[in-house]
Amino acid sequence: MRSRIPVILGLTAALGVIMATAVVVSYRERSRPSPLALLQTDAEKGDADAQYGLGRTFEKAKGVPQDYAQALVWYSKAAEQGNSDAQFSLGLMHEKGRGVPQDYSQALGWYRKAAEQGDARAQFNIGTLYEKGHGVTQDSAEATAWFARAANRGAARAQLKLGLRYVEGRGVPQDDEQAVMWLRRAAEQGDASTSAQFNLGLMYESGRGVAKDEAQALQWYRRAAEQGRAEAQNALGRAYAAGRGATKDFVESARWYREAAEQGDAEGQFNLANIHFLGRGVPQDLIQAHSWANLAAAAAPADNYAEYARLKDAIAPKLTPAQLAEAERTAREWSEAFDRRKK
Repeated sequence: MRSRIPVILGLTAALGVIMATAVVVSYRERSRPSPLALLQTDAEKGDADAQYGLGRTFEKAKGVPQDYAQALVWYSKAAEQGNSDAQFSLGLMHEKGRGVPQDYSQALGWYRKAAEQGDARAQFNIGTLYEKGHGVTQDSAEATAWFARAANRGAARAQLKLGLRYVEGRGVPQDDEQAVMWLRRAAEQGDASTSAQFNLGLMYESGRGVAKDEAQALQWYRRAAEQGRAEAQNALGRAYAAGRGATKDFVESARWYREAAEQGDAEGQFNLANIHFLGRGVPQDLIQAHSWANLAAAAAPADNYAEYARLKDAIAPKLTPAQLAEAERTAREWSEAFDRRKK
């Protein structure tokens, strides 16, 4: 027993050292300034990046209560020192009326300062102000020029805008080849621009600016559709129904129409109603057909309402009173569940 005493004493001493070290480390951790405190210290010393970071902390409520007034204070300090991120953020707060009255002229002034430093976000937003005539006289050519500056810096939204402007000839001469070039640049940025992918599909399908290629159109529609773009899902449904760019496949067509319909898209709901009415790719089901047609008519834009309502009215006489009541109940329950999901 006596031979084990030194070992026990040695273990006890080692444990004591470990505990003492842990206490020292714990004290140091508690006494170390928090990242927010360090940021505040650097900001108060005049560091522009820290001032911008502190402004963003207050604007986005990162570890502090949201405080637009404080965000404006720190963004202003950084912006006056030439920080382009802060200049852009100040412009956005004035444009959206966050912490200040909405003021497009002030927004434009700060966007210009950031844009002159090559900030593509600011260049895009200036283009949007000219496009809408907010704080400036509406000017399509000036809007296009600013979108072009942002597009050349790789901004997908600006590339999409520029592509569509070449399609339509807004602010630039109409030019399908230029349109395709800019739409492709935006589309190749993956999920940055599903609208560009869809519109590039349209260009391939119609042969505008490129050789007509329905298989290529299908590929671009699919890229956008798989990311949830309802327009592309409907286009994919139509392509499979007609056998354009792929083997005709009504089941695949129905799948894509349903994807669009389940998002609340009126066109998708109309297409799904129609195939249930005809029994194409799905079993014929007049109750489902009327239910989806009812939903489509309720969500339809003015230009499509008459067409969507006609389908609903054509199906109704083919239903018994009990079936019609069931179809209306199904539509109502789907609509209520959809509204809950959106909240």
